Amino acid sequence: MTDSITDRWTQPSVILLATDLTDLDRLFPHALQQATGTRARLILLHVVAPGSAITVDASGLPAYDPSVLIDFAGKTLAPWCYTAYKHGIVCDPLVREGNVADQIAAVTRQFHVDRILLGTRSKGKLEKLLLGSVAEQVLRSVNLPVMTVGPEAHLPVAKLQAEDNRHPVVLHATSLRETSRPSAVLACQIAAAQAAKLLLLHVLPPIDEMLSHGLPTGMDSAALQELKLLAKEIDEKCGTTIEPYVVHGNPSIEILSEAVERHASLIVLGATHRTAFENLTRDRVVYRVLAHARCPVLTLRVQNGYHTGAQHEEVSVHL
Repeated sequence: MTDSITDRWTQPSVILLATDLTDLDRLFPHALQQATGTRARLILLHVVAPGSAITVDASGLPAYDPSVLIDFAGKTLAPWCYTAYKHGIVCDPLVREGNVADQIAAVTRQFHVDRILLGTRSKGKLEKLLLGSVAEQVLRSVNLPVMTVGPEAHLPVAKLQAEDNRHPVVLHATSLRETSRPSAVLACQIAAAQAAKLLLLHVLPPIDEMLSHGLPTGMDSAALQELKLLAKEIDEKCGTTIEPYVVHGNPSIEILSEAVERHASLIVLGATHRTAFENLTRDRVVYRVLAHARCPVLTLRVQNGYHTGAQHEEVSVHL
């Protein structure tokens, strides 16, 4: 991973917001804030899925007419782009037909997108785990930062932070595997760009489990020492305040809890590629965090082929 790539990810010049049109109120403020911060071009994409434009003609037979939905989507996106224009941001409305995840990937390649912004729904227990097919497919198919904004996510209020004397915080939850290095560097650079502190968090197994294996816990754990080494390594690439921190417990619960406790404005996660079957059957930490986070979550998928170093002596969290 070269510095030019991480620079693009940290300071994106093209941001893609993929919307189903019902989530624009929630997603657009996040996209506008990010685009304003880097003067990025903003693309608002809506995909008309196959079958969604089936109507019944005068004879009672089904007919496929996407033109009505395409026209409606274009008219819906236009005012939002005008709002971006008033803030000095170049914004293009874009409506495509086809499979939603495939079209997002195609637009990403066509316009050299540096960051994707999606919404998640999480209505039921299963959806809270799997997030729905579109978000899951996008997370598995692109190798660039994907920011998801869940139903509980909100923009940080700078005025309240100042009144409470809070220092902005970016939380990066790491498994301490070699594949987590790119996302750690990205998190550090984003924190530096936002003048925020970076919280490097690793979740260890429950204390009794570690003690039963004769492993040191908490502040004496090998994980904390490795976090300190990681902090020193990435600090040379970005330069910001970094706090290495370990906790014991359930990974998703502890990540979400720390994010709330520290008033994190962003959670950054690294994810490795797994098969579709594994994604559907494993209790994935990433998906649980995305579904429940009260702030945006930036996910960076790293190929399994990325160089892997020695295994950690403690049980690592698989993100």
